[in-house]
Amino acid sequence: MPTTYTVIRRALITEKGMSVKETEGTLVFEVAEAATKTEVKQAVEALFKVKVNSVRTANFAGKERRRGKFTGFRPDWKKAYVRLKAGEKMPDYVNNL
Repeated sequence: MPTTYTVIRRALITEKGMSVKETEGTLVFEVAEAATKTEVKQAVEALFKVKVNSVRTANFAGKERRRGKFTGFRPDWKKAYVRLKAGEKMPDYVNNL
């Protein structure tokens, strides 16, 4: 993965993601499917200027969706849980909620 923004696609702002952020010091991102844990760690450290303790990833298969008689699938995607080291300041990427 050549750049930070091709590894990290967007921050996932959900109730579960926000509660994990507040209680466990973990950030949740949608990342590229081909991104490894090491690439995600380097991208988060470069983008937010913090130290990362660990990275967990989960792959999700796209769901089937229908429009009348036509069927199709949503794209597959990958989620990363990034835990920061103790004492690191949590980045505020959710200021406008």
